[in-house]
Amino acid sequence: MSTPFDPALQQASTVCLPPGHWPTVLDCLCDHFKGITRDQWLDRFARGRVLDADGRPVAADLPYRRGLRLHYFREVANEQPIPFEETLLYCDDHLVVADKPHFLPVTPTGEYVEHTLLRRLIRRLDNPHLVPLHRIDRHTAGLVLFSCNPQSRSAYQQLFPQRRIDKRYQAIAAALPGLSFPRVHRSRLVHGEPFFRMQEVEGAPNTETLAEVLECNGQWWRYGLSPVTGKTHQLRVHMAALGAAIRNDPFYPHLLDAPDDYQRPLQLLAHSLRFDDPLTGQARYFESGLSLAG
Repeated sequence: MSTPFDPALQQASTVCLPPGHWPTVLDCLCDHFKGITRDQWLDRFARGRVLDADGRPVAADLPYRRGLRLHYFREVANEQPIPFEETLLYCDDHLVVADKPHFLPVTPTGEYVEHTLLRRLIRRLDNPHLVPLHRIDRHTAGLVLFSCNPQSRSAYQQLFPQRRIDKRYQAIAAALPGLSFPRVHRSRLVHGEPFFRMQEVEGAPNTETLAEVLECNGQWWRYGLSPVTGKTHQLRVHMAALGAAIRNDPFYPHLLDAPDDYQRPLQLLAHSLRFDDPLTGQARYFESGLSLAG
C-alpha cells in the first residue's frame, strides 16, 4: 500500500534509473551524477533525502533496477546568498504574487537551491504546494505569479498558453532614433552555444514582441516590451537584434564571463500583469513596486 503523496516532493528532482549493470542504486547514482561524490550520496541516503515514487526513503544498498523512479533533493554546499529581498504583493487561497529582485532565481537551478524565490516563499508562507505559474530570468526583476492550491492550479496555468494574460515589461537600452515605434519584432529562437544562450536563426518565427518607446533620455531610452510569446531570453535577444541590447546584459549581444556585479543589474523589469481571474471572472491587475535605474 502506498503512502500519501508528500507535497514536499514537488520541490524534489526526479530521476528514472538508466540502463546499466550496477549492483545498487547508490552505484548507479554515483556514475550518473559525476559532480556528486559517493560520500555526499551516502549522506543524503542517511538523512532520508533520496525517496521512492511514493515518497518513502530508500536505502543506499537497494538493488539497482532499470527505470526505477527516485526523488532526490538537490543541495549545494556553501551556497552563495543573494543579498536582496523579494516583496509579497498579494496572497489568497489560490494565488500568490511576488516582486522578485534582480539576481534571484525563481526556482532551484545550478548553484542555487535555497536562495531562490520559490524556496523563500515556501518557508515564508509555510506552504509546500507553491508552484510558479511562469518564470522570469534570474537577471530580470519583477512580478512572478504562483499557484498555492493544487485544486485550482490548472485554471491559472491555462492563462499563459491560451494568451489570456497581458504581460508588460520595461527595459533601459540604447536609443534607436533610426527606427519607428511601436514596432513588432518576430524571429525564430533556438538554443545556441553555450546552451543557456538563445540565438535567432532562419525559419518560421516562434517568438513575437511588441516594442514601444516610453521615454527618451539622451543615449538611454526606456522601452515598453510586450511579449506575445514566452521563449527563454526572448526580450533580451530581440532588443539586441534591434541594435539596442538591454543595459548591463551579461549574455547579449556578447557573453560576459564574470561574476555577478550587484551594482550593475540588468535593466529589465517585469512591470505589470493583467488578466481576468479564471475562478471569479474578476479583473486582476498587478504592478511591480521596483524601478529601473535609467
